[in-house]
Amino acid sequence: MTEPAHTPPPGCPAHADAAPLYGPRFQTDPRGVYQELRAKHGPVAPVELAGGVPAWLVIGYRELQLMTSQPKVYGRDSSRWNQWPDIPADWPLKPMMAPVPSILYAEGAEHQRRKAAITDALAAVDQYELKQYCEEVADRLIDGFAGKGEAELVTDYAHRLPLLVLCRMLGLDEDEAPVLIGGLVAMLDGGAEAQAGAQRLLDVMLGLVLRKREQPGPDITSRLIGHEAGLTDEEVMRDLRVILIAGHQPSAYWISNALRLMLTDERFAASLSGGRRSIGQALSEALWEDTPTQIFAGRWATRDTQLGGQRIAAGDMLLLGIAGANTDPSVRQADGAAAEGNRAYLSYSYGPHSCPFPAQETAEVIAGTAIEVLLDRLPDLRLAVTESALVWRPSAWVRALVALPVAFTPGYAG
Repeated sequence: MTEPAHTPPPGCPAHADAAPLYGPRFQTDPRGVYQELRAKHGPVAPVELAGGVPAWLVIGYRELQLMTSQPKVYGRDSSRWNQWPDIPADWPLKPMMAPVPSILYAEGAEHQRRKAAITDALAAVDQYELKQYCEEVADRLIDGFAGKGEAELVTDYAHRLPLLVLCRMLGLDEDEAPVLIGGLVAMLDGGAEAQAGAQRLLDVMLGLVLRKREQPGPDITSRLIGHEAGLTDEEVMRDLRVILIAGHQPSAYWISNALRLMLTDERFAASLSGGRRSIGQALSEALWEDTPTQIFAGRWATRDTQLGGQRIAAGDMLLLGIAGANTDPSVRQADGAAAEGNRAYLSYSYGPHSCPFPAQETAEVIAGTAIEVLLDRLPDLRLAVTESALVWRPSAWVRALVALPVAFTPGYAG
């Protein structure tokens, strides 16, 4: 008889003491959570997902690199998960784990085929044109609140700018953006609406594929459809959803997290205004300190193995503890800070399934341009509340502010 999902995997007494991967501390003190896990369990910690579902959280920098660079031992195909027989159909995290035919879960030659198509489609994006369009969108959004003297930068700016830019890159109409934002947030929050949100995204992407197959244009979707890899409509649809999620959520929260750093860290703000640091350095530091994607699912053991002193059973799920690995003392300075200029963070993952370089480059252009234009247009930008009043989303998966209210002198309209 199959054991219930809340029971530790056979031969895995560590999960009897698993830490819940949810709760308010991921909002208030995620770094403290990772420190406690590391002190108690080492670089690989037994954790419990919503509903009592067991998993391993890899928070060691070296261990995460090792795991993600060994796809034959830690695969991406989630169909091998040993907990599937006990996962209920309405499990809120199912959209993030379910084995679907997308690049996220492809392995071997199939993964290379899909990744080659996406890499080529993204590499064809003209970075100069991208930056120019980012500036246009940024100016348009800022025009909407520049005369008011106040704004809420998460909703009014950081969320909207990357999505509008991605709509243009994918060949979507801007009026589809509200539906996309709703679906994205619902899916990644992992609540009751997660599965409906995931389906809304697929519906939009399928409509886009059908349109572009009839009327191709200078966009990522058309390049995927016409790529020599010969992707089917379903493959393009699902990989477009991956591109949208990977392009929007990290970029949106990267922008707001970097802005928070600039507005609350006097040391950093003074250095930035004095020209000793650049916006690029602010973005890099934000990835070390408050990386948008905190935890990513995941890898599934192809056989019994060991990692970080833990015995991993075949079919066990391992989560990429990106934030925990980025704060691993072994890669930090004595005072706990990241070395200035160090770009060895794991925010783009690592190994063959890491984010393609063209996608990294595109994300940096979007985030960097968003901040450059904002600071140029509103040079006296300041936080409108105390830092302690800022609220983070109560999610272990992402590190994201609920809101970033700011004030400035009205009239800095372009």
